[in-house]
Amino acid sequence: MWIYTKDAFVSVVEDRHDPETLIVRSRVSGDIEAVWPDAEVIHTPVMADYAYRTRLNQQEVTAGIAKQVLKIDYANFKDSITDKRRSPFYMRVWHAMWDLQHNPVIPESGR
Repeated sequence: MWIYTKDAFVSVVEDRHDPETLIVRSRVSGDIEAVWPDAEVIHTPVMADYAYRTRLNQQEVTAGIAKQVLKIDYANFKDSITDKRRSPFYMRVWHAMWDLQHNPVIPESGR
C-alpha cells in the first residue's frame, strides 16, 4: 500500500516472516517518523530500493494512518503540501493517475 500525506510518502507491506507485522518503508529521511514518531527507523540504502524502514504491528500502522485521516484540514490535497520539494513529485503521481483515469487501457509495451 502506498500512502501519501502532506509531509510523507510511505509504502506498507506484510513482513514475509511474520504476518502480524508490517514493514513500513520510505525513500526520504523523516517520512516514517512524520506518521509514526516513535518508530525505530533503520537506514538501508544498499539492502533494498527503499532507503528507510521500520517494522510495526498492524495496530500501530492502523493508528498512525487514522491519525493522519483525522488531521485532514484541506479541500485540495495538492495545495496542502507545504514542503515544496515534494510538489513536483506528487504532481507526477497525480498526472499518472489522471492518465489512467482517461486512458484505462494499458498499452502492450507497458506490461
